This record gives sequence, C-alpha cells and structure tokens, in this order.
Amino acid sequence: MLAALLYGQEDLRLEQVTDPTPAAGEVVIQVGAATTCGTDLKVWRRGGHAKMLKPPTLFGHEAAGTIVAVGAGVTNWQVGDRVVANNSAPCMECFYCQRQEYSLCPNLTWNNGTFAEYLKIPAPIVQHNLLHLPDELPFELAAITEPLACVLHGVARSHIKPKDKVVILGDGAIGLMFVAALADTVEVLLWGGSDQRLEIGHKLGAAQTFNYHQIPDIPGVVKELTQGWGADVVIEATGVPSVWETAIACARPGATVNLFGGCPRDTTITVNTEQLHYSELTLKGVFHNTPEYVRSALSMIASRTLPLELLISEKRPLNDLEQVFHDMKARQVIKVAMVCSQD
Repeated sequence: MLAALLYGQEDLRLEQVTDPTPAAGEVVIQVGAATTCGTDLKVWRRGGHAKMLKPPTLFGHEAAGTIVAVGAGVTNWQVGDRVVANNSAPCMECFYCQRQEYSLCPNLTWNNGTFAEYLKIPAPIVQHNLLHLPDELPFELAAITEPLACVLHGVARSHIKPKDKVVILGDGAIGLMFVAALADTVEVLLWGGSDQRLEIGHKLGAAQTFNYHQIPDIPGVVKELTQGWGADVVIEATGVPSVWETAIACARPGATVNLFGGCPRDTTITVNTEQLHYSELTLKGVFHNTPEYVRSALSMIASRTLPLELLISEKRPLNDLEQVFHDMKARQVIKVAMVCSQD
C-alpha cells in the first residue's frame, strides 16, 4: 500500500509498504478519509513527538474508514463496518486509570499511520476506542472525532460556568472547535491572526473576534470588555510559550487559565507570583482525551447541529500530502481531508 512516513524535520515521504494484517484482537480498516491536524503540523516541523511517535514511522492520527480484516478473537466487529478509531487507548489498570484520569495513563497505546490506504487498529483501541459510524456520516467529518474529543476534555477541565466570558487564543482547528463547543452557553471572545478563520469562528458562535495583527494589546482589550477585571476563563490554543503568558495576563482574579496548546520541548514561561497567589489563579495544563469524550465527540459530530464542516478546507489525494503540509505551514488551510484510497 501507499503510506506516508515521517523521517525527520519536514521530511515526509510517500512509500510503498506492506499491507497490514491484523493480529489477535486487532482489525484493519481501509481509510475513507484522514484529516490533517495542527499536532501533525507541529510534529512534521519539529521532526517528532515525545509521547506519540519517533521517526522513522508511519504518520497521521485522525481517520475513519471501513473494516476490511478482523483478527482472531474479535467478536463485536465485522468486515464492512464503518468506524472511527481514536489514536490511543488507556490501559484501564494503572494508578491513573483506576482514578479515571485516563489521559495521564503512562501505558497509553498510541496508533499512527492514518495517511495510508489501510490502517491497523491495535487491540486496546479496538476494545476501548473504536466506534461505529452512522451510515449517513461522511468519513471526513467522522475523522475529526479525536481532536474534538480533546477539546471536550479541555472544556470539562476549565471550570466554565453559564454566562462566563471565555477568551480563546488561537484560530486554528482546536481554537475553532473550542468556540463550537462553548458558544451556546457562554460569551466567547476569539483571538487569531486570520480574518478568514475569525469569520469561521463567528459562524461557529463566537460573540466577538479580534485579529491580533491589528489589535496587539490582547490583555488590555479583554479588560476593557470585562469592566476592567479580565476573562472568567482563558483557553490557550496555539502552543506558543509567549501566548501562554498572554493568556495568564488576560485572566481576572479567580479565573481558570487552560494552557491547552502543547509547546516545544524544554520551553518555559514566566509567571508573576504575586498575581498567581493574590489573584487565586488556577493554571491548568490539559492533554489529550478519554474514552468518555471520544464518544461525546462522535455524538456531537453525528448530530450535525454544528457546522463543523467549516473546519475542513478541502479534500486532496494522498499524493498531495507534502504540499498540504506546506499549505498548513503557510496557514492557507485549516484541516484537509486526505482521500487515501488509490481506487
């Protein structure tokens, strides 16, 4: 089969590799659509990921498709089932899993390789994080279940109350998904660098949008809009250390700051200890998702109540994958649905 392999920093190659075959407990799917992700872009630019993969390796982690092979002992799935698979599953046995802190499981089973004609799903994911798709749900929408699950996990950790003013920093797919997940219940102020993306944020429900290229004093404007206090909740969705500091500067006393965007390794930020202490700030790092939010994400997507198709800029064949990553780097697209079948 044709598959994408990451060899290092901005070194992505399409190669012919052996078709996968399922071992006991596993299934193989034909990839109907694999969506690109900001995490994929960061991994491509940095040449690896501390937790999820080490080059050279099959690449990509968001996909939906159809089961084409079933391993021994698999009883709940059959060839022809339309499915989406999360890119991980917790062990369900460790210290953290026993406390239902599944995203912290040190034994997470990771799975990469969605940018390929076929994808093998490891047994723990088959057992805990493989889900049936409604017949009418397009593969490209189902494929964004994983990042939306991460966002719903982030929402749950953010201590958000009805009528809160929530600042979201970042107009990438994750920031826009936070808008979609929150706009029905709170007032969302979205900051980003692209007028086109900010318009999508408005369509997804943001109350106000701001381009930081034109209005660089983000904390000052946030305070003007909140009677001088600052936001009730701030969600950072860029993975840039300086923006983490901006997020903290936007927060009112008693606020929660969700530092959601993953920064490069060995980076640091500076926090004013007086502000942190006397303003009783809660700074939270939030990572990945859990089986509960994978199911909630698919349910939200399948309901078609939100125009999440706005996040998918276009469909492209797998042969275009390298160009797609250059387009993402140039912020010309948000998410692209790669059509991996060579039929």
